[in-house]
Amino acid sequence: MKVVICGAGQVGFGIAERLAVEQNDVSIIDTNARRIQAVTEQLDVRGVVGQGSHPDVLARAGIEQADMLIAVTLHDEVNMVACQVGHALFNVPTKVARIRAQTYLAPEWRDLFSRDQLPIDVVISPEVEVGEMVLRRLSLPGATDTVSFADGAVVVVGVACGEDCPVVDTPLSQLTQLFPDMPATIVAVSRNGRTLVPRSNDQLAVGDIVYFVAQADQVQRGLSLFGHDEVPGQRIVIAGGGNIGYYVASELEKRNAAARIKLIESSRERAQTIAEVLSRTVVLNGDTLDRGILDEAGVGEADTMIALTNDDRINILSCQLAKQIGAKRILALLNEQGYATFARGLGIDAHVNPRQITVSKVLQHVRRGRIRGVHALLDGTGEMIEAEALETSPLVGKPLRDLDLLEGLRIGAIVRGGQVLLPRGDTVVRAHDRVVLFALADRIKRVEQLFRVALEFF
Repeated sequence: MKVVICGAGQVGFGIAERLAVEQNDVSIIDTNARRIQAVTEQLDVRGVVGQGSHPDVLARAGIEQADMLIAVTLHDEVNMVACQVGHALFNVPTKVARIRAQTYLAPEWRDLFSRDQLPIDVVISPEVEVGEMVLRRLSLPGATDTVSFADGAVVVVGVACGEDCPVVDTPLSQLTQLFPDMPATIVAVSRNGRTLVPRSNDQLAVGDIVYFVAQADQVQRGLSLFGHDEVPGQRIVIAGGGNIGYYVASELEKRNAAARIKLIESSRERAQTIAEVLSRTVVLNGDTLDRGILDEAGVGEADTMIALTNDDRINILSCQLAKQIGAKRILALLNEQGYATFARGLGIDAHVNPRQITVSKVLQHVRRGRIRGVHALLDGTGEMIEAEALETSPLVGKPLRDLDLLEGLRIGAIVRGGQVLLPRGDTVVRAHDRVVLFALADRIKRVEQLFRVALEFF
């Protein structure tokens, strides 16, 4: 696939990195020559210095042959114009744009991105995506990571195995005997920095991060099996009143009438603005690293402290300070991958990575075959994928135990006619089933092939 990416920031680099590894033909555009130099030195991509919305720059990047244009610069207007130019002058089949300003996404302007107006096929709003991820983490406090598939029917949950985890040192093949009604399928394990697809004779160890798949209404039971019975908290302190912090506070007001929310914002003007809009949230103006402000916000009695400022270091430090003061649980927004990899070592219970969330959303539309959903896990070493099985797929018609196609893959759930099925050895995938599976990064091409239409790929 030929892909042109506008913007070589964290998100653009992340997308280019994933696509280049998978042997796609990638060109990346940015106005910053140093960024382009850094990208081309690290990745097998073509770099072009210039404005991504300019036709001549797009032409130099090879837009005439592109299957997809992905515009993820820091400026919404540049992203929108790049897609318009890609459509009008070069007839690019698929155009993806990151749009951050919520006014463009308001329901009354829903026709703005139609083919007859601004022809953008996929609009991605990082603030909304990240905000929803934070809200899911709040609803499942025992989880380190969560993502939903199959229109919300299936949930993938990451959980840490502690000293009191009931399933530690037990072969996975025995779990169904010990827990006959076990409502989950374990699909991936992170151990000492390595990502593993578990086999039946493998055992979990203390310190593992385990990912399991469950029906949405069985997630809490699944967490209990791993020793996590935490209840969602009602006393919540939010550090940072930017777009994400405001979104989380406003949605909490709508969805949880019992929640007691306090929000700390360093800008007086911004604090006044959001205080006038939020109805049940107490907005405080001050520094989230100021002990006095944290005490005033009641962090010591908080069930959860969420750090959502634009500065990773402030988020980390304010979370650690909140933990010392007495906050039961802390959650941080971390943009830098380096910080995210050792977040738990810093005492952070859970974190969200905007770059990973946005990259996952884009990859959902890059993947070939009948791919319906994608979410990158464990620093991109693997992906959860939802795909539709077609008649021509070699997965169809045979018991899973008889398939030799699943090395590096693990099926977590099958959705058939609205019913969620957890796979067993004798389970048979049928045509039009929606399959939710985990794949190691080097097996993703194989997943695409498994869910393509034509037999020639096999």
